[in-house]
Amino acid sequence: MSLRITTWNVNGIRNPFSYQPWRDQRTFTAMFDILQADIVIMQELKIQRKDLKDDMVLVPGWDCYFSLPKHKKAGYSGVAIYTRQSVCAPIKAEEGIIGVLCPPNSSTCYCDLPEDQKIGGYPTATQLSVCPVDASALDSEGRCVVLEFPAFILIGVYSPANSAGNRDDFRLGFLNALDARVRNLVSAGKHVIVAGDLNVSRDELDSANPVETMRKSGLTPEEYISTPTRRLFNQLLFEGKVLGQRDEGREQPMLWDTCRGFHPERKGMFTCWEQKINARPANYGSRIDYVLCSIGIKDWISDANIQEGLLGSDHCPVYTVIKEKINVGEKQVHIYDLMNPNGVFKAGKRIRSYDTKWLPALSGRLIPEFDRRRSIRDMFTKKPSLTAASTGRTSNALTPEAELHSLGSETLTPNSEPSNLPSPERLKFPSSNGSTLGEKRDAQMPHQSQRPAKRSKSTAVSAASGPERGQKSLKGFFKPRSSGQLNGRIDSKADDLSVPSSSLESSLQRSSSSTDDVKVQSNQFRAGFSFTKTGDSQDVSKTDSQSNTFRPPSLPSAESELKESQECEGVVDPIVTKESWSKLFSKPVAPRCEGHNEPCIKLTTKKSGFNCGRAFWICPRPVGPTGSKEKGTEWRCQTFIWSSDWNARDSGP
Repeated sequence: MSLRITTWNVNGIRNPFSYQPWRDQRTFTAMFDILQADIVIMQELKIQRKDLKDDMVLVPGWDCYFSLPKHKKAGYSGVAIYTRQSVCAPIKAEEGIIGVLCPPNSSTCYCDLPEDQKIGGYPTATQLSVCPVDASALDSEGRCVVLEFPAFILIGVYSPANSAGNRDDFRLGFLNALDARVRNLVSAGKHVIVAGDLNVSRDELDSANPVETMRKSGLTPEEYISTPTRRLFNQLLFEGKVLGQRDEGREQPMLWDTCRGFHPERKGMFTCWEQKINARPANYGSRIDYVLCSIGIKDWISDANIQEGLLGSDHCPVYTVIKEKINVGEKQVHIYDLMNPNGVFKAGKRIRSYDTKWLPALSGRLIPEFDRRRSIRDMFTKKPSLTAASTGRTSNALTPEAELHSLGSETLTPNSEPSNLPSPERLKFPSSNGSTLGEKRDAQMPHQSQRPAKRSKSTAVSAASGPERGQKSLKGFFKPRSSGQLNGRIDSKADDLSVPSSSLESSLQRSSSSTDDVKVQSNQFRAGFSFTKTGDSQDVSKTDSQSNTFRPPSLPSAESELKESQECEGVVDPIVTKESWSKLFSKPVAPRCEGHNEPCIKLTTKKSGFNCGRAFWICPRPVGPTGSKEKGTEWRCQTFIWSSDWNARDSGP
C-alpha cells in the first residue's frame, strides 16, 4: 500500500526486456510490473509528437504526460511521466521549467494563468538574469514535466549533458532555472520531489575514478568539486559539499538525496555506464540519476535504491518508496488520500471510481489523435440488449468473445482490416433454392481454369526453341575456349533442337533439294519450322506450306568462335585474382590482443583533433574497475594498434 516512484533514463528504450515496449502494449505494461512502481518518470525518449502510438499513450490502467522537443528532430531528449490510475491522479500538469509554454488548445502561458489553474513557483526575471541563454529556449527541448498532487509537486527532469563543453552555457542555465523553481515552490510552502537524469555527479564518491578524471581535465580536487554545475547542484542539496561561502540566494539547501541518505558510505552506487567501452560489467560508471525530495517530507521516505540489474539502457532505474501512512501536522494520513483529488480515497480505500474528467489538459489521453478512442474489443464485448435477453432466443453463431478470438489477437484500427478474415471464395451463404450463393455464382461465372489460356508469342518461341543461348559463368565469359569446347557447344545446340525422327524424315522428303546444301542428322531440326539467327536470340517462324522448304539454324561456326576467343586473350580472369577480390570485400582479419590472445575489436576516434576519424584495434574485454588498461588481469589489456598500421602489416608478404 506504499507509493513507489521510479526514474529511468531509457535512452530510446534499447530493448529493455528482449522486446521493444514502445511497440508492444503487453510488454510495456509488463515493464511497469517489473519496476513495481506507481509513478514512472522516463527521460531521453528520442521521439517526436508524430511518433506517438496507441501503445505509448493508451496504456491500460495508466495516464501519461509528455514533454517532447518542439524543434529538434526525433532522437533528441524527451520526458514522460506515467501514473497508475488505481493509486494516484494529478490535479494539475505542466510542461517546461520556466512556464513560458502554453497548455494544449490555449494561447496563454502557464505562468500567466489564474492562480487556481497554475502550479506556480516560476523563476523571476531577476533569477533568470544570470542565465547566459534565452530563457524561452530552455523549455523548447522537451526536458521537464511538472505534476501537482495534493501531497507534493513532482518535477520529472532531463538535464542537458556535458557535450564536450559545447553546451555548458545551456546546461548551466537549465540547472539555474531548476534551482530557482524548486526554491520558489518550497518558499511557497509546497513539498517538492525532483526525479530524473541531472547529468551531474555530486562528489568523488559518485564517480568510478575521480582521480583519473581530474588528471585528464587538469583539475585539482578543489577545482573539481567547485565546477559551476557541480557547485550549483550541491548548494541545492542537503549535506552537499560546497567550498567557501555560498552564493547569494542559495544560502539554504532545499532537497535531500534519498539514495545517498539511505546509503551514505556505499561505493560503486552508479546509475550510468559508458557503452562504447563496455564499462558496465566492471561497474566503471557514475551516479547522475536521482530522486530528490524537499527536506520537509524527508521522514515520508521508507526506502531508496538503484536497480542496477535491469538492463536495456546505459542507465539503470532509481526508485524511492513513500510510506503507507505519513504524518501531516499532528495526525497520520494515508498516502493515497493525498495522491488523488479530494474525496476519492478515505483511509486508503477508494470511495469514488476513477473519472477521466479529472485528467489535466496535458494528459496524453486528451491529445486529439487519441481522445475518445475505442478499442475493437469493446465493440465485441457489449452487453446484449434487453429485448434479445427477454426472448430467450439462442443462436448457433459464435459468441462475441469467440468471434474475436477467431479473428486473431491483432489490434484493429478504424482504417485497417483483419488479415486473417476468410476469403470471399469460402463464404457460402444459403439461398432460397437450397443451393449456396457461392455455388450459384460459380455456375454463372466460368471458372478460371476453364478459360482458354493465352500464350504470348515470346512464350511460344521460348518453349519451341528450348534453352536459350546465354552466358553460363563469369569464367566462361573471360576465359578463351578451346576448339573441343566449341565443337561440344555446337553439338549441345543440336541436341536442344531434337525432334522425332519420323517428322524429320517427312520434312526431308518434302525438301529434298535443300539436303544437298546442308547435311544434318535426323535429330537436329523440327519439321515445319525454320530457324533464323538474329543477333543473340533465335526467331522461330512457321515454314510456308506451299514452298515445302526449310532452312537450318544459322549456328556459329567453330572458326568464328575461335576467332572471338582469341580476341579476348588479353582480358584478366578474376578467378585467377580471387585472393585480391577476397581481401577487398571481406572483413579484415582482426589482430589478437597481447594480454589474452583474443581477436581485437575495431573502434573509430571521434574526439576532435589530428586523429579524428582514424580507426584502431583494442582488446575486446571490458574496462576494469579503474577504467584504465591493465596488464595481467581479466580486464582490458594495453593492446592498441592503429588500423592503418595493421592493414599495412596484413597486406605484406
